[in-house]
Amino acid sequence: MTGNTTRHILLGRVVGAFGVRGQVKIESWTEPREAIFRYQPWTLRDAAGNARELSGARGRNSGKHLVADLPGVEDRDAVDALVGLEISVPRSALPPPRPDEYYWVDLEGLRVINADGRDFGIVSHLFSTGANDVLVAKGDKERLIPFVQPEFVTGVDFQAGVVGVDWDPEF
Repeated sequence: MTGNTTRHILLGRVVGAFGVRGQVKIESWTEPREAIFRYQPWTLRDAAGNARELSGARGRNSGKHLVADLPGVEDRDAVDALVGLEISVPRSALPPPRPDEYYWVDLEGLRVINADGRDFGIVSHLFSTGANDVLVAKGDKERLIPFVQPEFVTGVDFQAGVVGVDWDPEF
């Protein structure tokens, strides 16, 4: 791995209240989305960067969102104070990825080098288009490379700190 064990992975956010008894609606980006409850403790962080740790969240599917019970959150006012908070966990709380699968956070900061040895800079971040994920390499310019293996992403070497790509430098 890349030594990112102290980094936090964003898994979801609190999006609203559910009822009046202190339950919250959660948007989860885990797959399946209920898996967010397997990875705890959570770090709840607001837009200003203020964070607190929370353990013992339980929940269930409810249409578009998950509905969760959070320890110490027992009324609508307490829920309103949580709306908008991001939910993250330490990278070390997640299981190892399967072969040829990667956590995006593990790829961030790696060098991107094409088949001709041209250095495209480093992986800034990745994002999803729905059709596929896209790797953003920042170097002499920003390049958006579809994260499609093995057509465009030919390999990831964590030991060398390199993502190999088959990509035209002019794109």
